[in-house]
Amino acid sequence: MPEIRPIKELRNTTEISELCHQIKEPLFITKNGYGDMVVMSMEAYENSLAKLELYEKLAQAEGQIKNGDELLDGEKVFKDLKKKYERK
Repeated sequence: MPEIRPIKELRNTTEISELCHQIKEPLFITKNGYGDMVVMSMEAYENSLAKLELYEKLAQAEGQIKNGDELLDGEKVFKDLKKKYERK
């Protein structure tokens, strides 16, 4: 269940910061009973960006499959990488 707080609670920045780090997800701030903004820790923000980037890459890959683009064999790619970066 998302945490929702009124905007007046932003006066206590230490409490808001601790709460954001504790819940590890966005904290929704309301103004006059309506959603106004979202506050989150840097860790939660970076995790959200990483997920978004992953979803974008997956959508791109699915598009390539639908378009019939040439695909690479995963096992061959990893073998080539291992050979290239293998310690000698």
